[in-house]
Order: sequence, then structure tokens, then C-alpha cells
Amino acid sequence: MAEELETAQIPPHIMAAMRERMKMAQRMSRIKHKIVVMSGKGGVGKSSVAANLAVVLAEDGSAGIVDADVTGPDIPMLMGVQDAQVKATETGMEPTIGPAGVKVISMAQLIDRDTAVVWRGPLKIKALKQMLSDVEWGDLDYLVIDLPPGTSDEPLSVAQEIPDADGAVVVTTPQLVSLLDVRKSIAFAKAVKMDILGVIENMSGFVCPHCGKETDIFKVGGGEAAAKELGLPFLGRIPLDPRIVVGGDAGKPFVLEHPDSEAAKAFRAIVKNLKPHLKEARPRPTGPLAK
Repeated sequence: MAEELETAQIPPHIMAAMRERMKMAQRMSRIKHKIVVMSGKGGVGKSSVAANLAVVLAEDGSAGIVDADVTGPDIPMLMGVQDAQVKATETGMEPTIGPAGVKVISMAQLIDRDTAVVWRGPLKIKALKQMLSDVEWGDLDYLVIDLPPGTSDEPLSVAQEIPDADGAVVVTTPQLVSLLDVRKSIAFAKAVKMDILGVIENMSGFVCPHCGKETDIFKVGGGEAAAKELGLPFLGRIPLDPRIVVGGDAGKPFVLEHPDSEAAKAFRAIVKNLKPHLKEARPRPTGPLAK
């Protein structure tokens, strides 16, 4: 009787929020590792990195990827599932199955591709929460969460809603100015108590496919220098390769199309360097709450 009286005194909107939080926790508890991919600014190839990392992670386990960029979603095109329709079920939504069996969800799959998402923060956060809690991820070894650039609504929401995330991977470019952007990401992570798993230096060097000459178009070493100065793990550098762009436009992840390339080898080396920094996975739940 006391419990019923106590429940009756809780406002409906508070009860709804509590149920949503419990639902989120149940979904996320079935995923061993949650890896956030972020950058201090746009234009560093973050989504391409996230997509290829998810595919490499799927080579020795089950993996999914959340496109948390509500207003500028690119993951469906990079994973070749932009035309797939998300199926509704009695308990939520089924994610789309992409290359290497990676499960994919994105706002681009839920609205018309030419529709501009003109939403304020609360609506974007609500959509992101739904992509995490309403999607039937099932049991996964890895979930990659591709954040929009910067440190505003979506990154803050992910940090608050998934407090047990393993941490964030920061993608940057080789220029020394990248240190400024990495600092912003570090400051954000500290503010929300999220671990930094390491730094990836993207677009690092270019080897001409015709003459074999190596040219440092964007210089080399800025991301590594930033990681060293800030005391962070440096996970590795990914060289420029025009085929990464071609594969992204075609919806065919580069690491699958060109597994013997230097860039593909770099992605696999980065995943190898990343795994020791992941948290020890808790046992997956069993019983009614695991459904």
C-alpha cells in the first residue's frame, strides 16, 4: 500500500523518464563495449573512421554503429544502407544490417533524405535517446557511437545516458593546430567524466599510387604530438588513400574492399591498440530483464 501511494505521488512525466532510463539501461547492459568516436571540429574524416572501425571490430565479434549526428547523418551512405527502411516491432525498431553484419541506425533512415532537420537541442536529444533505447540491438560485443563534431547537445547526451561507456576515441588531423581541437575534446571528456581511449591521426601522409613517392600533404605527427603532450594513448595514423572516398561514396567500407592496403592495415593496427584500453566487460544480464 505504501509503495502504491509513493508511486501515485510521482508526477507522470517523472515516471515516464524513469521508465525510459530503465529501458535504456537494459538495452545497453547487453552490449559489452560502447565506444564513442568524436572530434573537436568537422572535416577530419571522423565518420569514415567510425564506419571502418566498426567493420574491423566486427571481424572478431558482433558490432553495431549509431549515427548520433542527427542533423547531418552520413553513416548510412558510408555503410551502403541509405535506402533501407527501419522496421518497427512491438518492442522497438530493428537496426539495419550493413557490411560485415554491422547493425546500423541513423536519423537518415527514419526521415526523407532531403528533409532538413531543423530542431533545437531537446528534440535532437530525444531522437538520440530513441536510437539508443528503442532499437533492438540484442547482444553485441561492440557499439560504435559516431558523434557530430564539437562538444554540444549530442555528445553531452551520450555521456549522460551511457555512463558506463568505455570512453571516447578522438579523431584529428596531422597539423599542429589539431592540438587546439584535441584540447577541447579532452576538456569536454573531463567535464562529463568520460575516459579518453586514445587519439587517431587521420589523413596522415600520402603515397602516390603511380610513382610510390610519399608526400605529407597535411604534414605528419600533429595528432601524435597532441596525444603525447596531453598524456593520452596514441592509437595510430591513417594515411590518405583516394579509395577511402570512393568506397564511402559507394557504400563499401574501405577495409573490406582493400584489405591489403596500408590504410586498411592502419585501421586494424588501431583496433589492436584500442582493445587493451577497453573496460572489462560485465556479465550480460539473464532472466526477464534481458529481453
